[in-house]
Amino acid sequence: MKSLLLALLIMIGSINCYCQESSDKIPIALDGKTYGYMIRVPGGTFTMGSNDGESDEKPPHSVSVSTFYIGETEVTQELWKDVMGDNPSIFKKGDNYPVEMVSWNDCQIFIKKLNEKTGKNFRLPTEAEWEFAARGGKSGGTKYSGSDNLSEVAWYGYWDNNDKNRTITTSTTMPVAQKKPNSLGIYDMSGNVWEWCNDWCASDYYKNSPSNNPQGPSSGSHRVLRGGAWYNFANGCRVANRFISYPSYGDFFNGLRLALVP
Repeated sequence: MKSLLLALLIMIGSINCYCQESSDKIPIALDGKTYGYMIRVPGGTFTMGSNDGESDEKPPHSVSVSTFYIGETEVTQELWKDVMGDNPSIFKKGDNYPVEMVSWNDCQIFIKKLNEKTGKNFRLPTEAEWEFAARGGKSGGTKYSGSDNLSEVAWYGYWDNNDKNRTITTSTTMPVAQKKPNSLGIYDMSGNVWEWCNDWCASDYYKNSPSNNPQGPSSGSHRVLRGGAWYNFANGCRVANRFISYPSYGDFFNGLRLALVP
């Protein structure tokens, strides 16, 4: 009897352990096929921004975000094709390459269709969520997402002609998840393609930003992108760096990463 009870306790413990582990990752599944995973980012407080960058990164300020999930990788051309039926990318070199040439508006159409097919509530991350995830779900951390050595974690540097000692790691986008991930297991948050965030942009927003789950300005003319791209110099790939573009504009360095609050 004792041995049976012990066996049951071990089995229950194994089930609980499995559920705990599986909750840290949610598959992106469509028609029985899995297209990578969403990584759980436990909520927390961090210092957003930097004194070492451009004026729109200042002032560094304390921000708290609730628990959410974010894509382990950028959205691939395979997933985009299977949802949208086409591939807008310039660099059509394989299904595992990040989709690019997509505008913020295109991303909204894609996400709407993905949600209809999956029954989930995928969206773009807020700028605060993006930076928190890039920092590994903590304050401070490394200069780039996962390392102070950019070449460990990013494809970058093609157009850095002003740096005599520049490092060129690629002249195109590259397959996702080939470089070292950050401490949360998330790939390519520095380099490869710029990633659209949900927020409108205002250069002075950090001065007035709410401290809890900031959503960005209520209106504007530009949306925010983060992370740098294959053509960027190192400074553009810092976790605090910000980039903006018109929501209707797509280019061969603009992609996306999904967020989710189940």
